[in-house]
Amino acid sequence: MATRTPIAPVLAKVIGPGQPIAFEAYDGSSAGPAGALSRVIVKDPRALNYVATAPSDLGLARAYVSGCMDLEGDMFTTLEMLAGETVGSLSLADRLGVLRDLGPGILRPVAPPPEEVHPGPWWGIRHSLSRDSRAISHHYDVSNKFYEWLLGPSMAYTCAVYPHAGASLEEAQEEKVDLVCRKLELKPGDRLLDVGCGWGQMVVHAAQHYGVRVIGVTLSRQQAEYAQKRIAELGLSDVAEVRHDDYRHIPETGFDAVSSIGLTEHIGAKNLAAYVRFLASKLRPQGRLLNHCITRAVNSEPARPGGFINRYVFPDGELEGVGTIISAIQDNGFEVRHEENFREHYARTCAAWGANLEAHWDEAVREVGEGRARVWRLYLAGSRLGFTQRRIELHQVLAARTVDGVSGMPLERLDFSRRS
Repeated sequence: MATRTPIAPVLAKVIGPGQPIAFEAYDGSSAGPAGALSRVIVKDPRALNYVATAPSDLGLARAYVSGCMDLEGDMFTTLEMLAGETVGSLSLADRLGVLRDLGPGILRPVAPPPEEVHPGPWWGIRHSLSRDSRAISHHYDVSNKFYEWLLGPSMAYTCAVYPHAGASLEEAQEEKVDLVCRKLELKPGDRLLDVGCGWGQMVVHAAQHYGVRVIGVTLSRQQAEYAQKRIAELGLSDVAEVRHDDYRHIPETGFDAVSSIGLTEHIGAKNLAAYVRFLASKLRPQGRLLNHCITRAVNSEPARPGGFINRYVFPDGELEGVGTIISAIQDNGFEVRHEENFREHYARTCAAWGANLEAHWDEAVREVGEGRARVWRLYLAGSRLGFTQRRIELHQVLAARTVDGVSGMPLERLDFSRRS
């Protein structure tokens, strides 16, 4: 692809003066300050096609995942400097200027990397049983070994709660599930339903430390197999089980508590009310629900389907504002009793996962391929940035199935401190 001017100086102009980013390009050009914190290396003309023809983060993701562009230096710092400054987010006049400088060939269509998924009609009706199964399998049925490297021994793939500044990831993940148990006031003999249970951390913890009987359910076959094996090894098979199934297929009722940790993001706005009603139908009167999920920072912010997260990480994933979620809970069988935001904790969790990935980078590439490993590197750094800048949040909402005005909640102010 012929260009009318050296590539690197044009890219530096796009980013703007003052940013400590250096640029190198396949045409031999370079730009940016000496001793820059980060380097953007354009290795192939397709990188420019991707960035020029796709909106904002999707173009950058395609260029990076495909290997046509490298980002050297700390990924989080680089994304923080690049945020909102790709060609796809420029004004029309500035965008045309960049295209003019780089030449008309930059708009030549290029197929996206094979790691990209763009669900079409062949996937079925959005959020149907079959399509949800496909979406979950795409992300979670990757490799249990890969997730062991990424997540650490807890195999917990949701926001950790750091009890103090010096806590490790493992300590914080244990604190998260124990906090959920405390909020639900679990006690020996209670029955717990854990929907979207992942690799079974909540199931195991509740059975082992609180003496409850637990049913967990996940749409990921690999997760279910891993969890069932772990349950058997710990001698908990008589009180705990994990099923490979859709939560909507659970026939049992009369549970004392329901935990939903990281499932609501996969439900979809149109199904939110039905989801809450279903969970209410599983509980006895005065039973409790703990809903833990990522949210948008603003309720009225429109969803943006089709970006990097939807195409590479969570197909059909949808985030709602916490107000929307609380309204759905209030309007469909529950009384909301407590809510809190763990946004900063999730930023720190993503940083820990990212460090784990870097520590096992070579093994991860051999296990899942370089393209998929690049997806996770970009996803974790981007998510950390989103939580840091409050573009996304993490909320826990505690609710009771209040019947005839009786909530079953204590008169005293709620205290979720660890029990002695």
